[in-house]
Order: sequence, then C-alpha cells, then structure tokens
Amino acid sequence: MRVLITGVTGMVGSHLAEYLLGFDGVELFATYRWRSRMENLEELKRADKLVFVTESSSIVSPGDLELMIRRHIEPGKLHLIEGDMTDSSSMRRLMAAVKPDRIFHLAAQSYVPTSWSAPAETLYRNTIGQLNILEAVREAGLDPLIHIAGSSEEYGFVLPEELPVKETNPLRPLSPYGVSKVAQEMLAYQYFKSYGLKTIVTRGFNHEGPRRGEVFVTSNLAKQIAEIEKGLKPPVVYVGDLSSRRDWSDVRDFVRAYWLALEKGVPGEVYNVGSGITRSVGEMLDVLLSMTECKIEVRQDPARLRPSDVKVLMADATKFKKLTGWEPQIPFEQTLKDLLDYWRDRV
Repeated sequence: MRVLITGVTGMVGSHLAEYLLGFDGVELFATYRWRSRMENLEELKRADKLVFVTESSSIVSPGDLELMIRRHIEPGKLHLIEGDMTDSSSMRRLMAAVKPDRIFHLAAQSYVPTSWSAPAETLYRNTIGQLNILEAVREAGLDPLIHIAGSSEEYGFVLPEELPVKETNPLRPLSPYGVSKVAQEMLAYQYFKSYGLKTIVTRGFNHEGPRRGEVFVTSNLAKQIAEIEKGLKPPVVYVGDLSSRRDWSDVRDFVRAYWLALEKGVPGEVYNVGSGITRSVGEMLDVLLSMTECKIEVRQDPARLRPSDVKVLMADATKFKKLTGWEPQIPFEQTLKDLLDYWRDRV
C-alpha cells in the first residue's frame, strides 16, 4: 500500500508518519516545500528513517520522478518529495509518479490569527491547494481513499443548546480559516459526487502534544513557562482570552483516528473527532502552572485578543466512535506534560 501525506513537517503530519512507519506493507511518501522547517522530522532523521527522493520535483517529468522513486524506495522509511500544493503542475507530477492508494491531506495554513492578517493567502493556500490535489488525482485516473483534515472551527458560532456539537449542526465560521476549511469540505463533497473520488472528511477538534507550533495557545504558554524556568524571561506569562473553552485531545490519539477514518469511514461522509470534554484556556493554563515550581504572574496582552472568537467547542463524536471504536487514550495532563517537556528540551 502506498500512502501519501501532505503537510508532513507539521505536528500532526510528523506524528502520523511515525505511526504509519510501524505498519508492515506500507510504502510511505510525503511532500515538503524547499522552505519547510524540518525540526519535526528530527527523530526520524536520527533514526535514519528519511529518504529524500528529490529536492526539486518541479524540474523532472512524471516518468523521471517515477524512476527516481523506484531507485530510492526503502522499506520502513519516509520518502520525501519536494512539492507545493498551490502549484498545480507540481501536484500532477506527484500523483502521476507516486500513484498513492491512500492520501492524508493535512497541509494548510492552520493558525486562526494568521487568517485574520492574511485572509487571502489562507483561502488560496487551503482551498486552491486542495483543488490542485483533487484535480491531480482525477487527471491521473487514480482511485485512492482521501482523508481531508477539516476543523471544528467550521462550526464557529455555536448556540449553548447545540452543545455538544453534532455533524448536523449548522456551520457558522467566525474566521477566514474556518471559512477556508468549510470550502475544503465542500470541494471534497463535490468531487465525491461529481467524479466519484473517495473523500472522507474529519472535523477535528483541538489536538495538542509535542511539536505543537509555538503560535498555538497551549504551546505558546508551555514555551513561556519553560523560558521562565531557564531564567530567559521575567516570571510573567502573557495571555489572551482565558475564558474560551475547547475540546482538547492528544495528537497521538488523533493520528490513530485519521487512520481509522480511511480504514472504516464511508466516502462522502463527515466525522467529528474529539474527546467530548471541554476545558477553558484558563483551566489548561492552571494545569501547566501546576507542573512548575516557579511563581509566575499571569498578565493579559491585548495583542493576543482576536477580533471574534469561538467561545465554546465540544464534540459529539458518537458517529465516529461507533463506526471505528476509537477512543482517546492519553490523559490531558500527560499531553500537557509532554508538551512542556518538549519546550524544556528546546529553550
């Protein structure tokens, strides 16, 4: 089985790659960009699990790229191919050469505040990027299972009586990022109905853990605490809105869910993935602060407040759990401890 991951240099993509390398009979491929930050693949590099098939797929033909893949293929390793999903020709060459049986499409501009400052870039990268992937699959005449990583941000404004949120809830996105994920989901459905592509969408609620980008709230707060412990900054943690409530799971549980989505999910369907437990940002911060001996002041920074924010997100993942048997296994406190230790090792 050939599996292709887009966005492998991100937190989720790197954990998914590690998870899939534990499977027998999987030939694992992934795209990366020449400017991609590679630190999330450090563990695979140290374990000699990375193979760079090409660092410039844009200059070779699909036939040449296929020959390069044959020369470089090694069991139990992640094979990296340079490619940008916003470049349609790059995606056509990639799909024609790799011919994946399963695709995990994770690549995106995924930081909500950035979508406020760069809405056009967010919409273009997330929507047109996916369009290029789906068109490349269609033009190559392939028939893979395609996982589309949606987001709970698609729900946006949720009424109190609508909690926990089911897949049938109205989508009222409150950010350009949320809008872009709705567009991705609609494209997946349209290509399923129009062309028979086997797209399966998960609306993932918040997932955290080691390698989380420092712009995200859990990781940002953990990094600030680690810097304080090392004496690199005064004992003050700067925060935004602490009242927003989120449904947090561990990224290592999420990659299991993504695999199960393609193993047992129904093409054309949408599934919530989440714990069903909601905590406020302030409660999350209290857990992190309980893990340090430093006396730390919490101070609000107006620059960290958003123009509009989703106040509460809590998943009803009954549909997905009944279909797949998936349940979160890693306790929330363990997720935060691993995230804090990740930053302690790096600051």
